[in-house]
Amino acid sequence: MSREFFDFDAPDESEIRRERAKARDLRKSRWWQQRTAPGKCHFCGRKVPFKELTMDHLLPLGRGGRSTKDNLVPCCKSCNNKKKSMLPLEWEEYIENLKSETE
Repeated sequence: MSREFFDFDAPDESEIRRERAKARDLRKSRWWQQRTAPGKCHFCGRKVPFKELTMDHLLPLGRGGRSTKDNLVPCCKSCNNKKKSMLPLEWEEYIENLKSETE
């Protein structure tokens, strides 16, 4: 008996463009100003100057995420560059591996 496996289909480019446009609009909103006001990175917790905070999708657009308030967090450029398109669970595993390497 053969098994059928379903591959995850990444969103098409036009869908990603629409979601990026939504993110740009949210970045201009009062909601985003309030989210970034503390100047704290969601991932590492460091205090970062406002201008150095970026918007990160917890569930990346390329992996089916959306530009919604519950999926967007402020983070430092360093964390955003390291996280790339990792899912939250993959990011947590990455951080745990870093911690175990330094111990």
